[in-house]
Amino acid sequence: MTDREKAKEPEDLARLWVELANLGDAEGMAALYEPDAVMAFPIGRDHVGRAAIQKAFEGMLAKFSYFPMEESLPTLRLGDIALTSSVPQDNSRGRYQVARRQPDGSWLRVLHSSGYFGEPT
Repeated sequence: MTDREKAKEPEDLARLWVELANLGDAEGMAALYEPDAVMAFPIGRDHVGRAAIQKAFEGMLAKFSYFPMEESLPTLRLGDIALTSSVPQDNSRGRYQVARRQPDGSWLRVLHSSGYFGEPT
């Protein structure tokens, strides 16, 4: 993420994700994840690694072009690990992410569940 804004706090990841999604930037979205991160989208279908996550986002962006900012729920932290979540706007069952503080102090996602049990509405 050389020219991209980095998450200074785990809560920044959701805002950055929405901004990049609304720009149609699947590569930028994937850059918010550690290289070996795991994302479930939809639940039951895991995408492992940044390249697989980017490919999943490319497919999602081909179908959807607008993503609202969702209300964040309180973040749980334990040292360099944080659990974030939000209230979904799309009839899914919730969204949650685990982020880890990086050596430079920024945050990246390591686990992400989209909450979808099928196609989002």
